[in-house]
Amino acid sequence: MKRWMGMALLLWACGVSAQTLRWANQGDPQTMDPHSQNESLTNMVNGQIYERLTNRNARLAIVPGLAEQWTQTGPLSWRFKLRAGVKFHDGTPLTADDVVFSIQRAKEPTSQIAVYANAVGTPKRVDDLTVDFQLATFNPIFLQHIDQLWIMSRKWCETHRVAKPLDFKNKEESFTSLNANGTGPYTLVSRQPGIKTVLKRNANWWGKFQGNVQDVVYTPIASDATRLAALISGEIDFVHDPAPRDIARLRNTAGLKIIDGPENRIVFIGMDQSRDKLLYGKVPGDKNPFKDLRVRRALYQAIDIEALKAKLMSGLAVPTGGLTPSGDASFDDPALHTRLPYDIAAARKLMAEAGYAEGFEVTLDCPNNRYINDEQICAALAAMWAQLKIKVKVNAMPRVLYFPKLEKQDSSLFMYGWGGSVTDAEAILTPLYRNRGDKGVGFYNFGNVRNDKADALMAQSSVEADPKKREAQIRGALVELREQVAVIPLHRQIIPWAVRANVTPVHRPDNWVELAWVQVK
Repeated sequence: MKRWMGMALLLWACGVSAQTLRWANQGDPQTMDPHSQNESLTNMVNGQIYERLTNRNARLAIVPGLAEQWTQTGPLSWRFKLRAGVKFHDGTPLTADDVVFSIQRAKEPTSQIAVYANAVGTPKRVDDLTVDFQLATFNPIFLQHIDQLWIMSRKWCETHRVAKPLDFKNKEESFTSLNANGTGPYTLVSRQPGIKTVLKRNANWWGKFQGNVQDVVYTPIASDATRLAALISGEIDFVHDPAPRDIARLRNTAGLKIIDGPENRIVFIGMDQSRDKLLYGKVPGDKNPFKDLRVRRALYQAIDIEALKAKLMSGLAVPTGGLTPSGDASFDDPALHTRLPYDIAAARKLMAEAGYAEGFEVTLDCPNNRYINDEQICAALAAMWAQLKIKVKVNAMPRVLYFPKLEKQDSSLFMYGWGGSVTDAEAILTPLYRNRGDKGVGFYNFGNVRNDKADALMAQSSVEADPKKREAQIRGALVELREQVAVIPLHRQIIPWAVRANVTPVHRPDNWVELAWVQVK
């Protein structure tokens, strides 16, 4: 409690206005470099500072952003007209040169959004406010990819020697670790990793504020109980990720309210399916059991998903056998999202057939501050898999350590999630399920799964112009990935936000907080 008294005194001493939003989450942004890490919280905080050519409204429809209009000039070409008079926070005007530079920067090997940047082709400056994009192949979701790409100041990046995204997984630090210069509604005042991030309203923003928040103090608070206590006491205004077990209590707490809705995100378990021997495990014969489909199916069928939903998620989850963040992406087809049945006897039989009747040992890597109840879910899975005589060691860690570990493919068994604003299947197929390749293809395929049949179908769907043919290709790929248990799907989250009664944010299906829309009375 002393910490929170200190925070209150600090806010008072700094002259914080009544229109300050004190926002908390269990995690912290990883970097202020908008191209380095493609992680939701990092994107969300950076997304108040940086902007894209397009934007999203409350229903996730694409609307004008830094570009006021665009036209598809041919099957392989697009033209964007930039807004006149837009300036970066340092006063530098936005021009086509900044757009071309930013797209090229986002294609660098150290960028986690390279797969999107490569998908939009080659940008070319036409004049100060016009940019053309030339594609090598047809892109059926070109605008969805453009909407993932943040625009930076070329001059600022070159001045501070950050023309390339920082290499986060190898612990590189640069000027963009702690500093930012965007065009967005808020400017970065200060950044103290693990402590707080302070933002201030950009009085020169080109857009229109729907909310009245002047200042933002973002504080990472790892403990669910501490975040909850801070919210109830009034020292925090907005908890982005309250624990599901606390929701019923919060709904009945005076001065608070819960705003919730389904999130466009799937949480799943990935497995190393490429190495002949597990990095982290002890297996009879020194083999990799996850290369055997029977073992993958056994782990899947030993998961009591309804128990996870009821006991850990307090009902705030939608179990699925689907492989896409949104049911829309799999055409809401029951055949593509029905789970394999929970059946311990069948799972044991599969283990025995595969030669692992006595099980094996393996480490399950898991974040402890990224998804709802992530560490607890991993512990529950370990208990369920113990029924197959699999001894699971849960290795939980903060996201700042977890994601670089996965990027290095330094895991045998892991929890992961995927989602965001894009509901088309392409948003997950190419970056996560494709065979690992060049230009970001399969970058997030941390289990290094290879499925040539599915890969060929996904490659075709990425460039197919005929909607019916493309749907057939996507369906074919999803069927193949499901049958081969590329990953073990768990659920889609229902996301509750907990706020003080005087705070009104707009809840979006991608779990995105748009500070320019928040009202504080």
